[in-house]
Parts: sequence; C-alpha cells; structure tokens
Amino acid sequence: MTVSPGAEATTTLTVRNDGDIVEAYTLEVVGDCAAWSTVEPARVSLYPGTSEVVTVRLAPPRSHEVRAGEIPLGVRVLPTEHPESVAVPEATVVVAPFHELRAELDPRRRSGWLGARFRTSVQNRGNTAVDVSFAGKQAGEELRLAFTPGQRRLEPGESAEVGLRIRARKLIWFGKPVTWPFEAEATEGAERDTDVEQAGRSETLPGEFAQLPVLPRWLLIVLAALLALLLAWFALVRPAVRSTAKQAAHEAAQEKTPPGDRQGSATGGGTGDPGGQGDGKGQGKPNGSGGSGSGGSGSGSGGGTGGTEQSSATIDVQTGSGAQKKGIYRVPQGKVFGITDIVVANFQGDEGVLTISFGKRKITTIALETFRNQDYHWVTPIEIQENDTVTASVTCAKPGTPATGTQASECHQVLNVSGVLSDLAP
Repeated sequence: MTVSPGAEATTTLTVRNDGDIVEAYTLEVVGDCAAWSTVEPARVSLYPGTSEVVTVRLAPPRSHEVRAGEIPLGVRVLPTEHPESVAVPEATVVVAPFHELRAELDPRRRSGWLGARFRTSVQNRGNTAVDVSFAGKQAGEELRLAFTPGQRRLEPGESAEVGLRIRARKLIWFGKPVTWPFEAEATEGAERDTDVEQAGRSETLPGEFAQLPVLPRWLLIVLAALLALLLAWFALVRPAVRSTAKQAAHEAAQEKTPPGDRQGSATGGGTGDPGGQGDGKGQGKPNGSGGSGSGGSGSGSGGGTGGTEQSSATIDVQTGSGAQKKGIYRVPQGKVFGITDIVVANFQGDEGVLTISFGKRKITTIALETFRNQDYHWVTPIEIQENDTVTASVTCAKPGTPATGTQASECHQVLNVSGVLSDLAP
C-alpha cells in the first residue's frame, strides 16, 4: 500500500473469533507507523465463530521526519479473555517521496566599490535526500557571480550555507552609485530522479549589488575648488607679487643713489617751468569737489655722457570722492625724456578710474579696484618732447581703506615714471 505525505490512505483488517466463548479484542497500530496511523474501531466484541472488518487509517504528515520508502505496519490484536493469544498481523506501507526546498539570500542588498559577499541558506524540507546546485544570473554582463561550494547534498531536514561572491567587471571612478540586480538560483535534484516527482525544481532568490564610485562627488568639488585657486594664483596673485617685488627693488635702487647725483636731476613743474623746477601743484582744476593733485617731482642721476642721464619722476594725485583730478610731470626745456618704465600704486585700494597719458597720447586706462600695484616696461623708450607732459588723471568713485584700518577721505594714487633724460640735438 502506498500513501503520500500530507494525504490519507486506508486498509482493512478482518478480526475473527475462533474460540468457544465471547471475546473482546483491542486493536492498536505498532511500529514506525504508529504515530500517524489509527484503527477504527479500536475495540470489537465477537461471538464464537463470527468476524468483523476494521479500518486502518494511515495519514503521514508532510514532514522530513517521515522518510520516503517502505515502512513496516503492524496491528496488535489483544484478546481480553485470553491475552496470551495476542496476534500482530503485518503489512508494508510505501511512503511516497515529496520534495520541498527552502532557500534564502542574506542580505538581499549589499554595496561596495568592486564586489561584495552574500550568504545563501538552504534547507531540505522534503523526505528524501537531494543534490542542490547553485547558480547566479544577471541581465547584463556587468557582474560575475560565484558560489562556494557550487553543489551540496542534503539529507531530509538538513540545512546548509553557501557563500556567494559578487564582483563587478570594472570600477566606477566618478558619478553616482549604480544598482545591479541579480538572481541566485538553487536547483534541486533527487537521489534518483525517477523517485521524486518534483526533481529539477528551482528556488529563485533576487538580490541587488550597489556599486559605489571610487571618488565621491564631494571630492570632485574640492578638486575643482583647488584648481580654481591654483588658476587664480597664476592669473592674479603671482603677477601682483612680482610687480610689488619689482617696485620694492626700484625704490631701493633710488634710495641708494648718492645725494650729489640727484642734485642735477630733472624736475617736473606743475606749471610748465622751462627750467624744470615745478611748484609742486597739479595742473588744471578738478571736475568736482574735494581732493588735490600734486605735480610731478623729477630726479635724475648724472651717470650719463653727452647730456644723457637716468631720470625718474613721481606724480602724486589725491582726489575727493566723486571728483576728478590730474597730476602732471612736464619735461624740462631743451630735454627729451625717453620713458622705459612706469609703476602705479593704489595702496589704499581705492575704486575709480586712472588714465595715463604721454603728451597727447593716451597710454592706458585702468580700473583702480583691479590692482594695488601695477608696472609697465618698454624695451624701446617712449620719447616725450620738451614741455610735453606725463599726465595721471584720476576719477575717484570711492576711497579705499589703507593698512591703518580706517577708510580714507580721499583717493590717493602715486605714479612713478623712469627713463633717460637727454639734451635736444642742436
């Protein structure tokens, strides 16, 4: 007789009284089937020479504890009056195999730069031994999946854990994390495939691998900021530092010139004094209120020959807010001034516009707020003829704040021009 776990089957047993008295019989299932078998009725009374048919009901549970295969069935028939005449008729019950596999992926989601490890738990809840093989699959080719070990043999009720290693085929250097879904599959096979009707059934376990970029987004922002600072250094700060250094070197050279050599220097007058002796006042009237412009003061070293000497002049312009003021240096009578260098100082950080002109020629116009110190140099001197002027015109928009920390009441710019002062050819 064959019975399937979780189902019910019946068989019959005939009990006969061959004695000469009335006898009562107690019936009980014994052996491995006793836990899930019953006899109905469990007690019968028979007159001599009579018999009765009883039903043996078999209901094995769907559990791995009831192994598939042949199980002996015994029914003990115990007479009440003559217990020594007990009988145990036997039969064989064939429990049909069933297959039930439970698998679980832990955890369902992991993250990493290049790979991650998962754990697959599997339990054989069937009543026959199975070989379980493991495989992984992914929609694309971005991941490689490997199980360790790739196959396990499980007895009924036995559990096992199998490692799963996920590895991406390439790194993600920048950008957002990418989620790769995949499936782990546990496929079961029976001890003998012909014995298990559900052999080859598989359990699919979905999972996800979140691949993280090697360099996070905030690091890109930091690198971009550092690059911007580096460009600002080379474009703005470094030229200003070099200009300040050149100006300091020039001023140091002027300070080292002996006083006797400076007595014959050319002097620029604000009123165009032919002798080159200026009165120290600015030329022209301001276009607005406030501020004052001083005329250029010139100095020269007598180291030249044939009426030629190195010379420099300084123009100091102070201008009230909203006003315009000019400071000039006039080339002395009978001289030609070949300008090779100019240095402009905006040491207060004023805001406004500065225009530099040589005679009627405009050299440059600069926004004051774009610099503190600026210098220009020429290999071939720019010649300014006698009585022509070097003009620094300042339009003050807003006075700045000097090193004292108190905002100035006027804009203050200083222009130094240097070159060769020569006699006019006769």
